[in-house]
Amino acid sequence: MKFKRGTEFQEAEIGKIPREWRVKKLGELALETYYGLTAKAVNQLTGLRMLRTTDIKDNYRVDWDSLPYCEITDNRRSNIQKYLLRKNDLVVSRAGTTGMSILVDKDFNDVIFGSYLIKIKLNESVAYPKFIHYFMQSSLYWNQLLPKQAGSTLKNISLPILKNILTPLPPINEQKLISEILSTVDRAIEVVDAGVVRLEGLKKALMRELLTGRIRVREENGKQVFYRETEFQETEIGKIPREWKIERLGHIVKYVKGKKPSALFDERPSEEYVPYLTAEYMRGLDKPKWCNSKLENNIIEVFHDDVIMIWDGSYAGHVFTGFNGILASTMVKIIPVVKLDKKFLYYYLLANFEEFRSTTVGTGVPHVNKKVFEEFPTPVPPIHEQRGIAGTLSIVDRAIELYREERVRLDRLKRGLMDLLLTGKIRVVED
Repeated sequence: MKFKRGTEFQEAEIGKIPREWRVKKLGELALETYYGLTAKAVNQLTGLRMLRTTDIKDNYRVDWDSLPYCEITDNRRSNIQKYLLRKNDLVVSRAGTTGMSILVDKDFNDVIFGSYLIKIKLNESVAYPKFIHYFMQSSLYWNQLLPKQAGSTLKNISLPILKNILTPLPPINEQKLISEILSTVDRAIEVVDAGVVRLEGLKKALMRELLTGRIRVREENGKQVFYRETEFQETEIGKIPREWKIERLGHIVKYVKGKKPSALFDERPSEEYVPYLTAEYMRGLDKPKWCNSKLENNIIEVFHDDVIMIWDGSYAGHVFTGFNGILASTMVKIIPVVKLDKKFLYYYLLANFEEFRSTTVGTGVPHVNKKVFEEFPTPVPPIHEQRGIAGTLSIVDRAIELYREERVRLDRLKRGLMDLLLTGKIRVVED
């Protein structure tokens, strides 16, 4: 195949498209469209599983092995064959994850789709299913759908709304070529995602072994050497190497709570301004607000190697490092008061954050239990070994970060290609 720039366009309701393309309503491309069955998830084996809105992820995929068994509570149960998922069915969420879709990649004899989903069976002589699936990931689709959602709290769409979505329609062969290009990018994304999963698994395994001393690390001739420990002492947290110590967290660190600055800005006025570190910002859920530490009194400044814990709120117990900025009032900065490597401390808290989360207190806003935190038993290896453990885990974290950066680049590439290919600005033809 080869690419060429589109030159001859027509004005259509969705913008300019090539002259030989058509615009059709999604309903006109379908042989069948209907809502799913009403059913409830159950624990026992019923021989029938159910696809729900929550099973459709934001990467337009489903983990088919994780679907629950179900019991049908619908009076349409006698026509079950109609509601079994088949290869090339498009399934769209009409509430919850509204508008998200998946393309079924094989026939199922035991999977139905729930009542908050819509199934579209396309006329494949005019609409290639994978092409329509990519269209339903594009801005052309979402720009039409989002303004038509109903509901003030739970956004939803109806079948008539979906059937009236305007769809660009190249010749069927060009649809297949466009789909092939976008599928190539998707396969690269899947490889990157699988790499992240493998490295996350490696990181967990390494933390389990290194932070308990079952595997030791030392430096020999300028290189890190790993070896299995054989001599242990019994402690309240289990076996640890003989030369390690157990200390209460409150004896080896102090912690100070952040404070809200007097002035925050949505846009960064100058380079002197730094982010205000909130839980939402550090979790990647919100844009930063900006403040100037030199103009503030009694604020807590954080630097790249500092350890931060969310103290109050629904994310209490989560731990971070690698940020520069001003600490929010719901966070604490954890400061070693003995010879303790900050990165080692970060990884140990990270490995045990579920303990802090599960013991939060407070009826309204949960917060970390001060007593649990200060009395938490913490292994303290020799400082050189702390640094070796932290360095090893940092290497894995950096590899994960590189994979995620590649994922961002591939996502950007895919969005750019969809914008060009699904509008005909760039045409793809067989060479």
